[in-house]
Amino acid sequence: MSAEDDVRAAVDRETSAWDTQDVDLLLSVFHPDMVWPWPRTYTSVDPADWRLVLGRFDADRWRTVYEELFANYELVHNRRNVEKIEVSAEGDGAFAVVDIDTLWRERATGDESNHWLGRTCKVYALMPDGWKMTMQTGALQY
Repeated sequence: MSAEDDVRAAVDRETSAWDTQDVDLLLSVFHPDMVWPWPRTYTSVDPADWRLVLGRFDADRWRTVYEELFANYELVHNRRNVEKIEVSAEGDGAFAVVDIDTLWRERATGDESNHWLGRTCKVYALMPDGWKMTMQTGALQY
């Protein structure tokens, strides 16, 4: 397999984790130094308007957040399309541009306002155990 194929497999692993609400699989995608900035709105293309919700990756803290999400929300759909993958000339870094449409329904109320919709950029580093996500922009609509 090529490095591009391996990065696509990492994107697919994350998608599968969301689809199945598999917290362990989801956590396995993240690099120990992962930081996840998120735009305040889907049109906040200026990073000056972004925020950090979880800080640097901490498996226990992030596990709690995702277990709570999956306990409180039912996945309605999770559509993802990889638009581009680029691997560094050195073969040790990459990014994937992924369009996402992920809709969650709150179990208690039926509310469907938790909708992740837009374009993301997932940044990866090649580690001894495979490609790990080091950073991702939150979903933006350009």
